[in-house]
Amino acid sequence: MSSMPNLGYTCKKPIDDVTDPKMNPEERRQRNKLASFYRLADIFKWSQGVFNHITVRVPNTQDEILINPFGLLYAEMTAASLVKVNLEGKVLDNGSTKYGLNSAGYNLHAAVHAARPDAICVVHLHTPAVAAVSAMECGLQPICQESMIVGPVAYHDYHGIVNEEAEKESLVADLGDKNVMILRNHGFVVCGRTCEEALHYTFHLILACETQVRCMANGNLDKIRLPSKEAVEKAYKVTCQGGGGVNRCNSQVEMYNWEIGELEWQAWMRGMDAMGMCTGHEYV
Repeated sequence: MSSMPNLGYTCKKPIDDVTDPKMNPEERRQRNKLASFYRLADIFKWSQGVFNHITVRVPNTQDEILINPFGLLYAEMTAASLVKVNLEGKVLDNGSTKYGLNSAGYNLHAAVHAARPDAICVVHLHTPAVAAVSAMECGLQPICQESMIVGPVAYHDYHGIVNEEAEKESLVADLGDKNVMILRNHGFVVCGRTCEEALHYTFHLILACETQVRCMANGNLDKIRLPSKEAVEKAYKVTCQGGGGVNRCNSQVEMYNWEIGELEWQAWMRGMDAMGMCTGHEYV
């Protein structure tokens, strides 16, 4: 159930494998980031074979997204393998594989991207700990700092696989303007203005749920001490700043204005590049 990375694992396929010289450099960077996100999900043991999805909006577009081809493991994901599709379901670029799309997964992501222009990256995963918390009547509780970092959480009741228009409308209505939504008896959806921000919320949500599952294994909520509402709000407000809200630079070095999740993302990219994954990340 642990979310700690297994840094002993290495995939030999380079992430930055786009060879098309005509591809917009911004799209290439976004492809590299999304493929890197999939690799991280595999390292953290968040993946479930070929299922579930992380999507990102194609730069300078409102109706085009990149998504994983249905058939590749997360450990196999590369920038060139990603499929480009518009929000009406038309495939614009099949990527480097012969696989198609998971229609239910595409429907969920397309619905969120269409309803939330600010949602550049959307994550949908089913980790055991989050699924366990999703089935608890109390939902996610501010038991640990990670749960406070996540911020306000939306909830959506399970109605089956997302393949009907009414279900998509219900899902985006429940999500509203929140960054995190727990899908009851299912999993979760996370939205981010960047891949870095989406990873930030995903990472802390999973840790928060793992902590809650352990904490409530031998007792109920009445026996657990919770912080004040003011403390919870303060923690969220602080961590909404770049560098977790606690970044201070050496006085001899100009301070970089880190956005949410960027500092951590750079660290993960260094680790992946050290493992030979060739992320193509442009370091600050």
